[in-house]
Amino acid sequence: MGLVPRSPHQAGRRFPAGGKRGRGAKGSGRPPPGRQRQPCPPPDGRSEPAPDAHPHLSPEALGYFRRALSALKEVPETGEERELMVHNVLKEVEAQALALATNRAGSEMLQELLGFSPLKPLCRVWAALRPNLRFVACHRCGVHVLQSALLQLPRLLGNPAEEEEEEEDGKDGPLETLEELGLGLAAEVCDDFLFYCGDTHGSFVVRTLLQVLGGTLLESERARHRGSQLPVRDLTTAYVLDLPSEAQRAPSRECKATDFKVPETFLNCLQNLSSCFLKDIAVFITDKISSFCLQIALQILHRKLPQLCAHLCNAVMGYLSSRNSSADGSPLLLFLRDQTSSRLLEQVLLVLEPPRLQSLFEDHFQGQLQTLAAHPIANFPLQRFLDAITTPELLSPVFEELSPALEAVLAQGHSGVVIALVGACHRVGIHQAQVLQLLLEAFHCAEPSSRQVACVPLFATLMTYEVYYGLAEEEGAVPAEHQVEMATARDLGEVTVLGSLLLQHLLHFSSPGIILRSLGALTGPQLLTLAQSPAGSHVLDAVLTSPSVTRKQCRRVLKTLKGQYVALACSRHGSRVLDAIWSGAALGARKEIAAELGARNQELIKDPFGHHVARNVALTTFLKRREAWEQQQGAVAKRRRALNSILED
Repeated sequence: MGLVPRSPHQAGRRFPAGGKRGRGAKGSGRPPPGRQRQPCPPPDGRSEPAPDAHPHLSPEALGYFRRALSALKEVPETGEERELMVHNVLKEVEAQALALATNRAGSEMLQELLGFSPLKPLCRVWAALRPNLRFVACHRCGVHVLQSALLQLPRLLGNPAEEEEEEEDGKDGPLETLEELGLGLAAEVCDDFLFYCGDTHGSFVVRTLLQVLGGTLLESERARHRGSQLPVRDLTTAYVLDLPSEAQRAPSRECKATDFKVPETFLNCLQNLSSCFLKDIAVFITDKISSFCLQIALQILHRKLPQLCAHLCNAVMGYLSSRNSSADGSPLLLFLRDQTSSRLLEQVLLVLEPPRLQSLFEDHFQGQLQTLAAHPIANFPLQRFLDAITTPELLSPVFEELSPALEAVLAQGHSGVVIALVGACHRVGIHQAQVLQLLLEAFHCAEPSSRQVACVPLFATLMTYEVYYGLAEEEGAVPAEHQVEMATARDLGEVTVLGSLLLQHLLHFSSPGIILRSLGALTGPQLLTLAQSPAGSHVLDAVLTSPSVTRKQCRRVLKTLKGQYVALACSRHGSRVLDAIWSGAALGARKEIAAELGARNQELIKDPFGHHVARNVALTTFLKRREAWEQQQGAVAKRRRALNSILED
């Protein structure tokens, strides 16, 4: 497809749903597991040291720890027996900590054991690893042990009962506290900051350390800590509006975070550690591995030390703006097209304050938006720029420049740019009618007006009218009227992630009438397919939750599902939609749903998803004690009305 938008009535097209950006590492670099002999007797002591002075774990020791971990999992989680077992096993771990941490199987077991560990044994294991910090942190297995140790701090820091208990047990001489160990690790990393940030494995320790010092754990980093694979921009299961529109797991996208309390010394240390980025800012902008550390630092500092975050952002922008100018104008545009620095710029864009974002647009982006949207790499930071817009003053010139190229951007497969623009219109509350009209034109369903009723299937599947319905229209020909029979006879196409997000944004517009009419025109089986789709089910969530959709409009859309409730209940995603419908339904609607489900009660009970719905609906009570069921549901409805009135007040 060409870059120039074609006439709305030319031959149809299927808009690519988007693609991957970048190339992640193939794996953690761990060797494949080999067969290991598992002897019966436990080890008597340490294994013989290896020729390189780093001890190796003997098969006997490995077998012992494997059996000990298995036994721990069988013991009840609370009680004196488990506590004694944990202390005894970790005492053995302390003696062979380095050998365990650098063995593939031993590392995985040690990570699990640290999750059970009380304060004092954890400190002893940590202290045992500390003399070999560089070796462990840069080892493909040892790095995960250090990460696991760091991730125990939220559980153990500031637990008075735990500390008192350990003080009573402390008879083996002075032992550094957990706070001192954390600060000591940070000091060692700070002394050789560039090395640790630039190492494939060591950078994971830095990223985890930044989160722990800031008292904020990012969801994506926790999920990734057991593997040292580099992130890849990709379309994943980002189905809901509060999730990213594309590349959900990319490091440049702000992630959900869990906060926990840390001592003031940790925040001071975080400030000192973050200042290390300023000394070699060029390296952290251009080096792929080191850049990830700066991206995480920006997310943490944005939450905990916003002034330092702004200072780092200014340093990044200052460096990039001072490079040689490109032929297109601003030197910043060169870095937007670079695989590594563009990722960092995405994060910078997300944490910039609105006035700074406005200046960035006026100084660097203005007049270049269509070019950036067409670029295979630069379109990603452009999406984050659109995600960060919160003011009409910025959105208006951006919309004016970018909207004429909307169909061309879709044709190039950069649908995320369009979703981000629609999302900005939803968030700021302007240009909503204009962007909807442009979408109808891009999908060739604006004229004749009868085609508008087909917009939901087109948006959901990211296909133009001609492609979706298999029509062959010659160039320049007058577009045919919409055929209702043709539309009702066709099964709903596969709902894409970006198509779902597009519809969710449109349903939250101030006037979603066109989208609601199109949803209401779907047949029962088509709406059922939408509800059963992993991505499409969230479109119905938006119908139920959007403040722009009235109860009457909602009932008009959902009435088509009557007769499909059992199929919904027996579907993984459909059952969740049915639960949401049930939660907002009045007593009369609940009776209809329960009556339809009750006719096939046995089928529901045997289904892995249906039996949960049957329990939620109290189907057994409905079938056997109807009056009691009605009283129960009436009380629930009364409580819900009372709660709603309180929330409205």
